[in-house]
This record gives sequence, structure tokens and C-alpha cells, in this order.
Amino acid sequence: MATHEIMSAIFLLAVLFLVLPSFLNTNRKRKQLIQNLFIWTVIVLIIVVIISVFI
Repeated sequence: MATHEIMSAIFLLAVLFLVLPSFLNTNRKRKQLIQNLFIWTVIVLIIVVIISVFI
């Protein structure tokens, strides 16, 4: 089970590494960046809660 969690973390970091430069480039204004980060935080929290309930 630990190997599965490590691989998931590596894939998550790889996706973050690929998406982050473009995300920061398109969100140059601070207000827009904070709003988008808030939206993504809510999405990730919902996914984590759903996964923890079903697993």
C-alpha cells in the first residue's frame, strides 16, 4: 500500500510541475490568482473528502 501512495504522490507532483508555470502565467493579477487558488482548494478538498468516505 505504501508503494501505491508514493507513486500517487510522485504523479501528483509531476502534474503540478507541468501545470504550475502556465497557471501562474495566466493569473498575473493577484486578485484573480487568489480567486483561482481558492476554487482549486475547494475542489481538492471535496475530492479528498469523497475519497476518504468511500475508502
